[in-house]
Amino acid sequence: MSKDRSARRLPVVFSIVVALMLSMVPLPDVIDPYRPDWVALTLIYWAMTLPRSYSVGTAWVVGIVLDIAHGTLLGQYALAMCFMIYVTAKFHLQLRVFPLSQMTATVFALLSLYQFLLFWINGVAGLHTEAVSYWGPVLTGTALWPLLSTIFGGIRYRVRASS
Repeated sequence: MSKDRSARRLPVVFSIVVALMLSMVPLPDVIDPYRPDWVALTLIYWAMTLPRSYSVGTAWVVGIVLDIAHGTLLGQYALAMCFMIYVTAKFHLQLRVFPLSQMTATVFALLSLYQFLLFWINGVAGLHTEAVSYWGPVLTGTALWPLLSTIFGGIRYRVRASS
């Protein structure tokens, strides 16, 4: 792999690693149900902007890492993340031209789909959790999307400009 390609991949890999770390940081019990799903938001952005490089395969690997880190059913996060990223990558051309408000609404729908799949998998497995632990991350992730997309857009612009 050339230095140019590895220099372009480094910020994406770094952002995914930071998102994984943020998803594992312990929070107080009051705030924890509202923790944004950093990994899903990060993968949505990169699958929307670079779908040929970061798509379903990346979502599967990161999902398995997330399953292991959280100690959940193996494949639970991976399956839900793959489905969500598949939809994102499938419609990436339409999503990229949306204005920020419409993209935020689309991210709300994608995060809702992701949390519904997790809810369904837990229901099939017989695991019960509170509804706020499913819908809290959807609300906080949607609220943070405009800020995250601006930050990631700046990172992507700087990487392009430097190479």
